[in-house]
Amino acid sequence: MRSTQQFSITLPTELAEIVEQKVRSGDYASVSEVVRDGMRALMERDAAVERWLRDEVVAGHAEYMADPSKAVPASDILDRIKRRLASARDQ
Repeated sequence: MRSTQQFSITLPTELAEIVEQKVRSGDYASVSEVVRDGMRALMERDAAVERWLRDEVVAGHAEYMADPSKAVPASDILDRIKRRLASARDQ
């Protein structure tokens, strides 16, 4: 039984050029290797999002449900984000 499956894919020109450049540069031996590595990265990102949702978002929601007085208004959070962005731009 085969441990691989063949696909035919169509990419936008800019993505196809990136894939071809990765192969030309020697970073990858083939287009298939580029796609495999991209799929692994996507799977890692998906797993990281799942961990974040499970470990932080669900936990934060449970904490809020246990004591709603600990809630932070969305406007305060947006103000913090804006200050951080402004500070990062100034550096």
